[in-house]
Amino acid sequence: MSRIERDSFGEVSIPDNSFWGSQTQRALQNFKISNLRLPFEFIKSLAVIKRSAALANVRLKLLPKDLGDIISSVCDDIISGKYDDNFPLDVFQTGSATSTNMNINEVISTICNERLTGIRQTKQPIHPNDHVNMCQSSNDVIPSTIRLSALLEITNTLIPALESLHNGIGELISRQGNIIKTGRTHLMDALPITFGQEFSGWQTQIGHGIERLKGSLTRLSQLPLGGTAVGTGVNAHKEFPLTVTMIISDYTGLDIRPCQNRFEAQASMDIAVEVSGHLKTIATSLFKIASDIRLMNSGPICGLNEIRIKPLQYGSSMMPAKVNPVIAEAVRMVCAKVVGNDATITFSAAAGEFELNTMLPVIAYCLLESIGILSSATTSLNELVIKGLTVNEEAVVYKAQQNPILATALVPFIGYDKAKDVIQKAMQSNKPALEIVVKEGYLSYEDAKAILDLKKLIMPDD
Repeated sequence: MSRIERDSFGEVSIPDNSFWGSQTQRALQNFKISNLRLPFEFIKSLAVIKRSAALANVRLKLLPKDLGDIISSVCDDIISGKYDDNFPLDVFQTGSATSTNMNINEVISTICNERLTGIRQTKQPIHPNDHVNMCQSSNDVIPSTIRLSALLEITNTLIPALESLHNGIGELISRQGNIIKTGRTHLMDALPITFGQEFSGWQTQIGHGIERLKGSLTRLSQLPLGGTAVGTGVNAHKEFPLTVTMIISDYTGLDIRPCQNRFEAQASMDIAVEVSGHLKTIATSLFKIASDIRLMNSGPICGLNEIRIKPLQYGSSMMPAKVNPVIAEAVRMVCAKVVGNDATITFSAAAGEFELNTMLPVIAYCLLESIGILSSATTSLNELVIKGLTVNEEAVVYKAQQNPILATALVPFIGYDKAKDVIQKAMQSNKPALEIVVKEGYLSYEDAKAILDLKKLIMPDD
């Protein structure tokens, strides 16, 4: 079953069970490139903007209240997910995402018209351009939607996930932090360190990531709505930018405001590059943490076997009972994808010739994907790894005590060359440095024992 709509290109057949109109249908026919779609978070934010724009136009006496109210009501249904299957367009489409903007305009107007008249039609009595898109252009709406959707997801999802991980590492430090282990540089044995000291590095990495993200939120919350086609605001009421952002603020609970310069905000996507850069930094931190966990968990017989993480599933189709660090590995793959997305966003944001960036859909897709998968990976790492992590205390303390590199602490007392001699002989004989330094007559047992005390080595200033 289908219905026929007409536009300047002629007639177009539209599936009768859909609410979109001719422009969406033509985009469906033209853009058959991938199975990638703009995520629900983007469509939801776009509906928030359309809802807010309708209410703003009612306040400015540009739109009759009854029309504004029904547009707003339909947008609420879209935000709730009721019409998800009506946004089928490919990410790879016109660079301004005009097709997606018209998709939601047509869906809103068609649903409104069916409710008002009982007939599923796109343009009467509510028109997708004249009413739903009033005081707007794709060129200010889509850049605004990218900002708003990223802001909402970072604020409501990613930052809370990172804060939970930050707290989870803090709890891990409280539980296992006093245990001493062998530190490593270049993957080789180095001076001792506590697990708490090592874990505190992880915690600070995550803390810095949160701070970086929060530092970008002020710029992310500035929307170029009201700039219309090229930033000049043609066909938009002069009070529309402030009015619509105030309504968005009330609806979302966030501090949304008009951008400082619409020409910058519409022609460039520097804010996406900034935020993606912070996401890449967080991904780099998570990759380091996940890699440390994999190495410390390696074994259990022939690896480091310093920690134990919760077993979640068998990891081999042929080696019985083999359990792998699956969450850490999944996290590392997420991090690799975020780094790849950052390259795409950076390249795409450079395509801001003159008054409009024309790679907006792929920027939106990659930015929101990075935020989403980082949020989920962070939560999984915290809930399934960090919270259940325990230290193999007996093994790590013994290895730390036997580590010949401890003789580094002897340098101020016997000199570099003699300390080097002690380390080499300890390695060759597989004996503790304490035994060698006494045997060679460099120090008394009591003095050497005091110098090589692990607790003093991990806190030399105390």
